[in-house]
Amino acid sequence: MTNAVNKLLSALGEDIRLTPDNWSEEHLIQAGNKKWISNILPSELLKRSVKQAVESLVTINESGNFYQTFPDNIQTPNYGDHWGRSANYIEINNRAIAEMIGDRTKNGILSSIKILPAIPPSAKSWANCVILSQIFPNIYGDSYNKGVQEENSIYGIKLNAGYSGNIIDYDINLSGEEQFKAFNDLAHIHGLKTGFRTVISADQIKVSNPYSDDITFDWNNHEHQELFINEHVKLIKTGFEAIFIDSAKHIGGYDMENYTGVGALPGYEQMQYILHEIRSRSGVTSISFAGEKSTGDFARYEKLGLTTGTAFIPPDNYDKVKCWSEKLKYNKNYAPGIEVSNDNDEGGRSYEDRLNRINSSLFAYEYPSDKLPSFMQMEDLFPLRYDTNTHHLMMTNPSYSADGTPESHWDNLFTKEDGRDYNAKVGELFSHAMNL
Repeated sequence: MTNAVNKLLSALGEDIRLTPDNWSEEHLIQAGNKKWISNILPSELLKRSVKQAVESLVTINESGNFYQTFPDNIQTPNYGDHWGRSANYIEINNRAIAEMIGDRTKNGILSSIKILPAIPPSAKSWANCVILSQIFPNIYGDSYNKGVQEENSIYGIKLNAGYSGNIIDYDINLSGEEQFKAFNDLAHIHGLKTGFRTVISADQIKVSNPYSDDITFDWNNHEHQELFINEHVKLIKTGFEAIFIDSAKHIGGYDMENYTGVGALPGYEQMQYILHEIRSRSGVTSISFAGEKSTGDFARYEKLGLTTGTAFIPPDNYDKVKCWSEKLKYNKNYAPGIEVSNDNDEGGRSYEDRLNRINSSLFAYEYPSDKLPSFMQMEDLFPLRYDTNTHHLMMTNPSYSADGTPESHWDNLFTKEDGRDYNAKVGELFSHAMNL
């Protein structure tokens, strides 16, 4: 019982012996030996137990072998050290799908495990990478949901305070690091890479002090810089391989007239050092650093240590995406990416337009080795209810439960049968790309 998945099952009071999951077999989409759950509503997965999710992932794993207990040694999908240059990044708002019980928000990592079977696994030629929106505690109202219009931003974080009560299950005897490791092992057996979002705007970061008030983060304070590095190294050591960096375009004071964050940013050489140290101290040479809007001056961001950036290539134009794929195909260290949508998405885009953008992301190239990276949000796989959107759920943390139960929240967070049909169409697009 040495591995983190077995530890998690035991901590939840479950038997670690596994049995094949018939429900998954009935909701399967398959492309060669790649399998995942499609044509579903997210609530159908979120209402299942963690053990059922584990059994689902073992049942549909790519090897075709069913394991009666979860294996001890699960390796990350191997696409080499530069895998992030061509990956599809899919951000899951793990706070939004957490358990909403009354006014409390909890166990987002368990919900993230439950949703994994419905994330398409990596293709033959490139990786799919799940990015978790929240890891660290948010500054105001962590562990609580609030009214639909009350701010509870995921962009303000605390360091030196462990992990968010929205995300980690603090009712069980298992550390936050072990819970993240279990998530990562389960993602890996499903053929996924994993990562998380972080922020670098100083006034959006607090440093927790157990003996006094929290203080604002300061990039000129060496102890704060060390804390930032070490907090991220700890997470990489649990199995994450990607970090999405909010406001990365403006590192070193670049293009500050368009900066919308709050507070100072690290200097250019300082951030070079930080990214180098995260790689070095973690011992993981394959980390992908994805920068928000870090495009335009490609050499600037490649030399900084980034792997990819967002929002440069027009996603609605297949031919332009293909043209940029051709222009950039010789650089295997860095490339800008295509956005299906981003964390600032305010909704309103038609299903047809989203599908068109996904199509460009998956197929706009001459050869699969030339594919550009892409960025998607949870809503691009599982459409949200009509009166909310991705950005709203990053800025606020409402419960949509009609009766105070998490099941009701999950039912009401997403669209209904039209969302199921859309999810099936997304599955068809990914299935065509799987063996390219």
